[in-house]
Amino acid sequence: MSTPAADGFRMPAEWTPHERTWMAWPGPNPTFDDADDLAASRHAWASVARAVRRFEPVTVVCGPGTSAEARELLGPDVDLVERELDDAWMRDIGPTFLTDGRGGLAAVDWTFNGWGAQDWARWEHDAKIGGHVADLAGARTYASALVNEGGGIHVDGEGTVLLTETVQLGPERNPHWTRERVEAEIHAHLGTSKAIWLPRGLTADYPPYGFGTLGHVDIVAAFARPGVVLAHHQPDPAHPDHEVGKEIIGLLRSSTDAQGRPLEVVEVPAPTVLEADGHWADYSYINHYLCNDGVVLCAFDDPRDETAAAIFRRLFPERTVTLVDARRIFAAGGGIHCITQQQPRSRRP
Repeated sequence: MSTPAADGFRMPAEWTPHERTWMAWPGPNPTFDDADDLAASRHAWASVARAVRRFEPVTVVCGPGTSAEARELLGPDVDLVERELDDAWMRDIGPTFLTDGRGGLAAVDWTFNGWGAQDWARWEHDAKIGGHVADLAGARTYASALVNEGGGIHVDGEGTVLLTETVQLGPERNPHWTRERVEAEIHAHLGTSKAIWLPRGLTADYPPYGFGTLGHVDIVAAFARPGVVLAHHQPDPAHPDHEVGKEIIGLLRSSTDAQGRPLEVVEVPAPTVLEADGHWADYSYINHYLCNDGVVLCAFDDPRDETAAAIFRRLFPERTVTLVDARRIFAAGGGIHCITQQQPRSRRP
C-alpha cells in the first residue's frame, strides 16, 4: 500500500511558508458547558483567528447554522465553511498537511477517538473533519490507522519528530501497538526518520484535571529551528511540573536529531501562577503558533509574559510576536497551537 513518504511527501516544519491556517468554531458541548463559557471561548478563538489573519489567510470551520454569529466576532476577512462539529481543536481533529517539494499537497487523516475515548469527549463528527478539511484544501488524503492527533507530534522538517509515550503508546489510543510499529507508521506518514520520545506531558493534561489530552507534546516541547528545541520549565519546586520539566529537559539535552546534531534546548519559564480553576495550572508558552512572518504567543496576564515574548523575539527576529490572552483556551483544555492547523504552501513561487 502506498504511503506518503514512499510517494515523496513529508511534513514541513511549522516555520516554513503557509498557504493558510485552519481553525474550528466552538459550539455547545461538554467542553463549553454553559452559555457564558461558550461566549467567552468564542471571543478567545476569534482573538486568535484575527491575530493570525494579520499574517496569512484563515479558514474557520463552523457548525451548521453558526456562520452568521461567527462572522460578527471574526470580521469580514476570515473565510468560513460549515461542517458538523463536536469540539473546536483543529490541531487535533484536522489533517496533518504534507508537501512533496514539487507543488503537490497531501494530508494525513489520523484516526481520532476523542483523545483516548475520554468520558467527556464527543467525536462522531470530529473524526471526519480531517477528511473534510483535506478535501476543502484539495489535498491528496492518506488515512492512517494510528490513533493520533496533531498536538501529539512536532517536527523539525529535517527528519526528526517529537512524541510522548503516554499519547501514541498509551492504552487509551493504541493498546496493541509496539513502539516500533508506531515509529514505522509515523515515519511512513510524516517522512521522518528519527523519533525522540518524551515520557509524558504536563500534570494538568491528565485526569482528574479537566479536559486533558493525556500528554500532548506541543505544550512541553517544540522545535524552533533544526537542532534547537523550546522546552517548558517550571521554576517553582512546589508545582509537580518542576520535576516533569527537569526530566524532559534532561532527556532533550542528551538527544541528537535525525541529522546527528546534539539538541540545543531553550528553556522557557512557565507563568508565575501555579493554580487555575482549583487545580495545578498547565499554562505554557510552548503552545505558540508560527505563521507567515509572525508568532502568536499565549499570554496569561502574568509577569513572565514579556519574558517569554523576549525569548521568542530573540529566536525569531524576522517575525512579529503577538501576545493573545489564552487563559480561556487553557480552561477548555488547550492553547493557541491546539486550535490552529497550518496548511503549508505547496506551490512553487
